[in-house]
Amino acid sequence: MHQRQKPSTPEHRRDLAADGGALSMSHNDSRSLFNFSQLVLSAGQIKPSPALKHSKITYFEVEILDLQSKKQICIVDKVPPASTLLDVKHKFHKACPQWYPSRVGLQLERNGPFLKDSINIQSLAVSSIITLYFTDLGQQVGWTTFFLTEYTGPLLIYLLFYIRLSTIYDQVESQKNFRHPVVHLACFCHCLHYIRHLLETLFVHKFSEGHTPLKNMIKGCAFYWGFTSWIAYYINHPRYTPPSFGHRQVSYAALAFLMCEAGNHFINVALAHQTNSGNKTCFPSPTYNPFTWLFLLVSCPNYTYEAGSWISFTVMTQTLPVGIFAFLMVIQMSLWAKKKHKLYLKRFYPEVRRKAAMIPIIF
Repeated sequence: MHQRQKPSTPEHRRDLAADGGALSMSHNDSRSLFNFSQLVLSAGQIKPSPALKHSKITYFEVEILDLQSKKQICIVDKVPPASTLLDVKHKFHKACPQWYPSRVGLQLERNGPFLKDSINIQSLAVSSIITLYFTDLGQQVGWTTFFLTEYTGPLLIYLLFYIRLSTIYDQVESQKNFRHPVVHLACFCHCLHYIRHLLETLFVHKFSEGHTPLKNMIKGCAFYWGFTSWIAYYINHPRYTPPSFGHRQVSYAALAFLMCEAGNHFINVALAHQTNSGNKTCFPSPTYNPFTWLFLLVSCPNYTYEAGSWISFTVMTQTLPVGIFAFLMVIQMSLWAKKKHKLYLKRFYPEVRRKAAMIPIIF
């Protein structure tokens, strides 16, 4: 007979339950540790949270000194790095209302050039304090006002002489009805020249700087207005004598004048619409328009055409005042062309290195 097993005692059952519980808990802990390890491996390397960056803007202080006495005029503080010199001038104007921005000239050095309004203030900084020297440029006028005043005067003055006012010429001689055709043609050409200048000032030209000293406008008006009075007086005088070679001389000279005027206009339009390659401005190149082909020979063809206009006008009218005026204009424009040619050599060296400044063949 089989012997019956004795039922386990309560103490024995408690020991077995304790042993089984310990085994089950150990198994659950290992599974949890395994799952946590897999989670860490799948998530990749634990990176620390990035620290917050505190951006700090550095402001500049601009110390403005008098150029002559080196005395401090004022300090413009809290100037942001992105500010331009024009912004500094506006703040300077608030501190010193008697000097408006266009009248203020600022230099980095006492003998240095005047700084442009568009220059960034941060480019001048060596430290947080920037020292600039102040010069009073005097009363200023805009470039548009400058040219409109300069060119409107000759247009009106010439017409006053053309109608032969009795206060200008002898009343008896002024009543003579006959005038040589060149007198009427000269009036037409002279008015056309200055009307073109006025229209280009309004609709074509782009001025880089906004103002110029008033004294420059006074000198320019005195030059143009004075010579126009002298020229118009001789050409419209009742005793004016026509050119030596008559109709042929007048016709060829008038044709050359009109061609130079047209060429001057098309060159000014080309200069006003210079093409850009990326961020770089390209020097104007000749197009299908034959008046722009002069770009192949000279860097300042607008001055070449301007000189040609006055030389043609001199031949057409054959008067001494026009000849003197044309001579002075050629000298002045040659100086302007030489100065511009040097700037073009710095900006557009490959394009202009083989060109003359104003007169072809003369390099």
